Amino acid sequence: MADTWLIVGLGNPGPRYEATRHNIGQMVVDELAARRREAFRAHKANARVVETWLRPGSDKLVLAKPNSFMNVSGGPAAGLARFYGTAPERIVVVHDELDIPYDTIKLKTGGGHGGHNGVRDIAKALGTPEFPRVRVGIGRPVGRQDPADWVLDPFSSTERQTLPILVSDAADAVELLVDEGLVAAQQRFHAPRA
Repeated sequence: MADTWLIVGLGNPGPRYEATRHNIGQMVVDELAARRREAFRAHKANARVVETWLRPGSDKLVLAKPNSFMNVSGGPAAGLARFYGTAPERIVVVHDELDIPYDTIKLKTGGGHGGHNGVRDIAKALGTPEFPRVRVGIGRPVGRQDPADWVLDPFSSTERQTLPILVSDAADAVELLVDEGLVAAQQRFHAPRA
């Protein structure tokens, strides 16, 4: 199935983590499923999936949310890649990024994991870091708060005012990456906002 794109939204399972910064990848995948009026179902690769399309007649999209905790996302991602026959260049990982300011989206393929344990585990499980990433900026904590605690905190009340727009924009970035390629998506989302 060389025409299948696997979109993996990273996060932690369970209601305790649903609204936290670390789960923005899953929020984006939820938005992509909602746009298509699709519901997630269980998959044997320890994930929940939606099988859909960008639009009728286009490449297949598999939207996925691992059931594992963030730091062990590689097993479900690699299992889904094997099941759907998806090569790393068609596995888009959507995740939070501390080193990008809140309300900013950056895209890249390959490179380091930047200390992100979910990305690290997926690269290890796939045997390569060469997969596209939609990095959703959550910024770093101010003061002395440990970044590990920061990512597990809910978004602030100020952030929650613009969070739906950020999630929608990140979903747009995934769609553009799949439809027109990485460079087109970078040109749109890396440009300064008007």
